[in-house]
Amino acid sequence: MTDKRLLIVEDDPGLQSQLRWCFDDFEVEIAGDRKQAMELFRRHHPQVVTLDLGLPPDPGGATEGIATLEEILSLAPETKIIVATGNDDRSNAVKAIALGAFDFYQKPVESDILTLTVERAYRVYELEQENIKLQQFSASPLNGIIANSPEMAKVCRTVEKIAPSDVSTLLLGASGTGKEVFARALHDLSPRADNKMVAINCAAIPANLLESELFGYEKGAFTGASKQTIGKIEHANGGTLFLDEIGDLPFELQAKLLRFLQERVIERIGGREEIPIDVRVICATHQNIQEHIQQDKFREDLFYRISEVTIKIPPLNERESDPLLLAHAFLDKFNDEFKKNLKGFTQEAVDAINSHSWPGNVRELESKVKRAVILADGKNIIPEDLELEDIETSNLPLNLKQVKDEAESNAVRRALNHHQWNISNTAKGLGVTRPTLYSIMEKHGISESQ
Repeated sequence: MTDKRLLIVEDDPGLQSQLRWCFDDFEVEIAGDRKQAMELFRRHHPQVVTLDLGLPPDPGGATEGIATLEEILSLAPETKIIVATGNDDRSNAVKAIALGAFDFYQKPVESDILTLTVERAYRVYELEQENIKLQQFSASPLNGIIANSPEMAKVCRTVEKIAPSDVSTLLLGASGTGKEVFARALHDLSPRADNKMVAINCAAIPANLLESELFGYEKGAFTGASKQTIGKIEHANGGTLFLDEIGDLPFELQAKLLRFLQERVIERIGGREEIPIDVRVICATHQNIQEHIQQDKFREDLFYRISEVTIKIPPLNERESDPLLLAHAFLDKFNDEFKKNLKGFTQEAVDAINSHSWPGNVRELESKVKRAVILADGKNIIPEDLELEDIETSNLPLNLKQVKDEAESNAVRRALNHHQWNISNTAKGLGVTRPTLYSIMEKHGISESQ
């Protein structure tokens, strides 16, 4: 984690000393003029700067302060600068904000308010940097695949390598890991991309209907066959055939599928004509195929035909950093879909996302975020919105002080979200004064940007 660094630019020695002791969580550097400020800024690269606009040699004006502001932002535009102004000098504060300052405070300094403002600025800085990283990593070379973990990077590289060929590919992975998304990526990156990709779920169609769905049938082949109908395999001719849940294919159909894969011809039910078919075949399953082979539920020769290349897609709980990356992507998606404007996830929600085991994998995560976007009352998503408030018991506090602190923090966050971060209404709702609420927020590091 990046060290929290703060640069205080203030020419009053007494105020320098006062401000230094307000920020225990920061590495604090202090400068008394523009030259010293820039030297320290270049050396330490602070994320947050408090800047008195009245610096020597123009302590009664704002020329030096404004010049310092512009120079810092020209070097590091992401820096959060909080400018100081007097009660009678609001115009310069407005000018500073227009030039890119994050916020301003008025002298005389109220340390509690300034501390909260600095913490909020730092949190906004962190979130912006996190968003930059997310944007960098979310641009996957494979359309529709959002991942950053080394495990998924390996899978993506394999897909890119084999996509241009017609090698038969078996995708292995638990339900909800995105096997169909990878099948689509294989098709889209192949020379067959301009033709159809036809998908069929072998587990979703009754066994007595599956053969006709795959191979088609001639008129009069059976009761109800009133016209000639082509099957999924023939429909995919020239493109890609995706057989999802191939592990659930009835055993009696496996021999016929094997013949097609060997000969690349089919016969419709009730027909005698051999029809040549040119398709790329991709299969997927969540079943343990090797166990099925040992139990005589799956033909070994068919397995070898469909698995010239086997790709195992890891479950979400084995993909470090991917759950949060995906959560942000789904948040953007559902913000657009439901015309919402949620800013992000609270730190508690982030912790819950990272702690959850995700037995339903990506599909479960998408469902949770969708629910949260619909139901969230505040500006940010909290664990209760995701239905993830019950985190691993190992993370629960073990002493009464921790329990009390956690309960107090959660209560204040919920109240702030309920009242749309209106401090007066929140304080009234909690039955405390505004200064008491500010004190509690400072104690728990609560800011609107979280």
